[in-house]
Amino acid sequence: MTDPAGMRRRYDRGVLDEATIAATWLEQFRRWFDEASADPAVVEANAFQLATVGAAGRPSVRTVLLKGVDERGVVFFSNYESAKGNDLADVPYAAAVFAWIAHERQVRISGPTARVDPAETAAYFATRPRGAQIGASVSPQSRVVASRVELERAFADADARWADQTIPVPPNWGGYRITPKIVEFWQGRDDRLHDRLRYRRENGSWVLERLAP
Repeated sequence: MTDPAGMRRRYDRGVLDEATIAATWLEQFRRWFDEASADPAVVEANAFQLATVGAAGRPSVRTVLLKGVDERGVVFFSNYESAKGNDLADVPYAAAVFAWIAHERQVRISGPTARVDPAETAAYFATRPRGAQIGASVSPQSRVVASRVELERAFADADARWADQTIPVPPNWGGYRITPKIVEFWQGRDDRLHDRLRYRRENGSWVLERLAP
């Protein structure tokens, strides 16, 4: 195994300062997201790590996909009865990290969560490929299953049952929105003096502040 403690690289792709950062977190996020999306070196720019905590206080993290972003926050979709869904039912607060390593950047977002409106869920579900719709409908996400054969059999049965029909939105599936209270932009810099600028919601307004690396 390669010794991880001996791995080193310089961060010198860019800078982030108060003079050039956008006036709002959303504008700055869109700038970086568009740059990451346009770069073939960045695989799935909309992937982010989602951290939740359940009633027992134990954190859990996994990778999900961003499916919407506006001034209200960031949206992803999941089974409401999954591990993350159960956590968010117990503690409706989450943290997200977008790591665009090729650009030596990351964005951290944290805040309260809530399910999106059913109409928003239905509109997104209709855009999903048929296979993804069926998969969402038949998968008992996060639960133990006997085998992959069992999943494939359930998929085939549902595919036949809904042949030439519109697949309904599963009642236990939909979107969540994280409403940001804190959004931090990190740009790698040399000598570990990284740039960290944070937008923090305070008394209805956003405060921009620099953090030590």
